[in-house]
Amino acid sequence: MPAFPFRLRPMAALLCAASAVLSGQDLALAERLFRSGERAYAAQDHKAALETWGQLLQATPTSPFAPRALLRLARHQVEVELRPEAALPYLDRLRTDYLRSPEAAEGLLLRGELLVRQARRPADLKDAMAEFNRVLDLFPDAPACASARLQLGLAWRAQGQPGRALQSLVDAFRLHQDPRVAPIAMLEAARTLDALGDLPACLRMLQDLRTRHPATPEAAEATWRTALLVKHRLQKPPLRLEGPWPAGQTKWLKTPILLTTGTSGELLIYQNDLDQTFRLVDGDLKPAGPKVPGARVLFTAPGGALWVLTRSGLWRDGATAQAPLDPLGAICGAALDRWGSLWVADAKTAALTVFPSEGSARTVASPTPSALVALGDGSLLVASDTDRKFLFLDPDGQPRTIVPYGKGLPAAFRTVTALATDGAGQVAALVDGGDFGEGVLILGPDGTVLRQATLKALGVSGRITALALDRSGGLLLCDRRNDLLLRVD
Repeated sequence: MPAFPFRLRPMAALLCAASAVLSGQDLALAERLFRSGERAYAAQDHKAALETWGQLLQATPTSPFAPRALLRLARHQVEVELRPEAALPYLDRLRTDYLRSPEAAEGLLLRGELLVRQARRPADLKDAMAEFNRVLDLFPDAPACASARLQLGLAWRAQGQPGRALQSLVDAFRLHQDPRVAPIAMLEAARTLDALGDLPACLRMLQDLRTRHPATPEAAEATWRTALLVKHRLQKPPLRLEGPWPAGQTKWLKTPILLTTGTSGELLIYQNDLDQTFRLVDGDLKPAGPKVPGARVLFTAPGGALWVLTRSGLWRDGATAQAPLDPLGAICGAALDRWGSLWVADAKTAALTVFPSEGSARTVASPTPSALVALGDGSLLVASDTDRKFLFLDPDGQPRTIVPYGKGLPAAFRTVTALATDGAGQVAALVDGGDFGEGVLILGPDGTVLRQATLKALGVSGRITALALDRSGGLLLCDRRNDLLLRVD
């Protein structure tokens, strides 16, 4: 592709010619209008600032301050109005009319980032990736290049190309000195190395991140990830029962049957006798979401909102009625992926039904699912009791890895009751039946059994209906019969 597409050349040439003959008076007017808008914006008078920048665009569209005004108008829509779709017309004009301006690099980057937000499937990332590549091709020395390479790496990984993703992520922190981008790129590079099966390189990258950027949130996450990976993948200590959790709490719940973790790591517990979900915050239970009889699945949506599924529909936090998920009527599992799509398993349907945040539902071929969970990389894990297999699906629902029940165990099991993930690559499964019997497994991202134990060997005699992985790698078990939670580590 040429540096400046043919259709843009006439406008670019016109702007260059116009700026050459722009009068000193007009240039001074453009600068005064831009600075006036900046002062108003700094004083929180956003209305006056937007009007002033609008006047600048109308009065002096060929001045070098015009693309600056467009970029400021676009950022206001994204950061203050929280209406990213309203920013796109400004960014489209910036790309079309001012592609030779220095502000175009940041505008192209922002436009690509907004297109990523709008994506609902990996295939939808193509237009965003084109914008990131334009930044790199047209403005190779611009500060925006570091973020463009980071975003390209994430997009390549989402599209199932971890090798290309890793190269782009490494370039993002090796070729640029952006302290905001480097720790994020290093963390994502470590995650990509883990996806490629190179655990030693992943751990080295996490340690390098902690050394180079010790005061960043990414370094804190690197510390957490390192601890979990070492514990589950290298040390693999035998699972043992620690007892009721929190310590000393017994008979303090009313038939807990479902568990999940919130966006900030807090535990959510659904109590069947109360038809209510509760957040466990500092040892106290606080009601969360509406009362929902017959809950089958609960999870948190982006932003922290609680979603609860029954056999026939979905309750959203703040809603006054259940949303039916036609034509499903025997929902047995569900997961919300990173694209905002709800994947639902129905006990009577040999397929998964996907409900996107916008548009029509679609079905994805699958053996009759028994349980499923969304993984941190945008993929899903499905357990199928009919086929007795774990299926690791890519973001489009295509099988990436298939693992038979019982592989790596002394004996097989028949059913999977519940699944949970820790967000760092491990998955916990509550299983039952067969010679293995009722027990718990911790699986790696490729389905390898890392740690396992039967409930009998752990000394657990209650009725376990759900489980969750906590931040330190322990398993929390939901004991319906004894109205308590148990911790296994």
